[in-house]
Amino acid sequence: MLVGEHYYLNVNTKYSQWEKPDKPADAGSGGGPERVQCSHLLVKHEQSRRPSSWRESRITRSKDQAMGLIKDYREQITSGKASFAELAQKFSDCSSAERGGDLGPFSRGAMQRPFEEAAFNLKVGELSDPVITDSGVHIILRTA
Repeated sequence: MLVGEHYYLNVNTKYSQWEKPDKPADAGSGGGPERVQCSHLLVKHEQSRRPSSWRESRITRSKDQAMGLIKDYREQITSGKASFAELAQKFSDCSSAERGGDLGPFSRGAMQRPFEEAAFNLKVGELSDPVITDSGVHIILRTA
């Protein structure tokens, strides 16, 4: 960030960005749901914004290793070898692990932008591809 650089905030959606918007702000009413409920499994890595969790006081795995773990967990879920909740409880670096990854219902603007975009684009019961945020690498299951 440079002194004097403009920061843009859509006051309706709470989405913020450094780049100048290419269209006028909208109220976020794109016809989709106003709220969703999701579970997630988070794998942090050494470059995560907080590289520690309830499982590990200091996370040293690389981003590539985190991605490999997430892909493996996703494969276990889609093949039926393990349930989402089971893997989230054992391996998620988020405190939601104690609830099988359940984040409860949330509205737009409550989560980091890549997570929000993925969550709101899922159908109920659908599992996301890996999603990268400042927190780490996630897989998301939309539950409502």
